[in-house]
Amino acid sequence: MKGEPRGKGARKDSFEASLKNLEEIVQRLEGGELTLEESLRLFEEGVRLTRVCAATLDEADRRIAVLMRREDGSLEEVPADPDAYARRDDDAEGEDEAG
Repeated sequence: MKGEPRGKGARKDSFEASLKNLEEIVQRLEGGELTLEESLRLFEEGVRLTRVCAATLDEADRRIAVLMRREDGSLEEVPADPDAYARRDDDAEGEDEAG
């Protein structure tokens, strides 16, 4: 079916395309020059695109959780802070050198 992801690469393209389309819809709706029918149609499409983007982000979140799983199977919570990731990587490198 047209517009559906066909593989891993297509998913990223689909997310990026959906987000871009959503941004364009918002701009058109904010412009205020549409008929009521056009506005409703675009609003419905915007809701659909929002759901597509949210589902893609949820899937990415699940994949990240799997990647963050420790060797013992427990999940390590890492704050959404780039400096924290860098410190975590530095700590892991130090453990490898010490071990």
